[in-house]
Amino acid sequence: MKTTLLVTVALISSLILVESCGSVKSNSNQPKTSESRSISLFNGKDLAGWYTFIKDRGRDADPKQVFTVQNGMIRVSGEEYGCITTNEEYSNYKLTVEFKWGQKTFAPRIDNARDNGILLHSTGQDGGYSGTWMHSIECQIIEGGTGDFLVVGNGSDKFALTSNVAPKKQGRGNVFMPGGQPLTINGGRIDWFARDPNWKDVLGFRGEKDVEKEAGKWNKIECVAEGDKIDIYLNGVLVNQAYRVKPTRGRIQIQSEGAEMFVRKVEIQPLAAH
Repeated sequence: MKTTLLVTVALISSLILVESCGSVKSNSNQPKTSESRSISLFNGKDLAGWYTFIKDRGRDADPKQVFTVQNGMIRVSGEEYGCITTNEEYSNYKLTVEFKWGQKTFAPRIDNARDNGILLHSTGQDGGYSGTWMHSIECQIIEGGTGDFLVVGNGSDKFALTSNVAPKKQGRGNVFMPGGQPLTINGGRIDWFARDPNWKDVLGFRGEKDVEKEAGKWNKIECVAEGDKIDIYLNGVLVNQAYRVKPTRGRIQIQSEGAEMFVRKVEIQPLAAH
């Protein structure tokens, strides 16, 4: 009996970790996925299943090789703004991306925080937003702000989300807070729960409570898109949540926005039927 009790306690402890900032994470809260149906969107050899779109160049025109595959990794050079986009649309899934920052940065963001992103539920025309990206819901990847939500929309309610936020802004942003006040946006952003209120757009920025690892180390970001909800986990920590998300399906884009980044895994797991 005593041995059984110790094993039970150990199992519970492994599922629930209390963060130093007071948040509680539990990977057991994630919807169940079907492991046998997991889909690798990157084969480690080439960009099969994706196409490139570069600002002012268009589709499948990448003369500077902003997007290449090297040593089993996708290299995003950052030299020009653009993205790789999946050929297929997806809905109701868990997307896992493993990434790390490189060393190079480019104008106009040479001295700014390293910045890219994953665009979910991307629909409409290539380059529909700023001549560069499809309209979409962005999971931000930026030093100090990885896990922020952005609505890369067209100003209509066709691209929108609702999140529970703290009663007062921290710094200049609305910050995700479980149990907070609902806020609906069709543009702009919702910051992850512990984004440093003194964040500055400078190269190498690190916040006191950052979950993202320092530049050069691998991070795992998981976007769980279930119906009209999206949860974002960074290195196992739930950092942001949205609901009443519009749209609820679309292509996936990975951005190039001035900073070198490497990606070694892009995988989708369809959510198991309820």
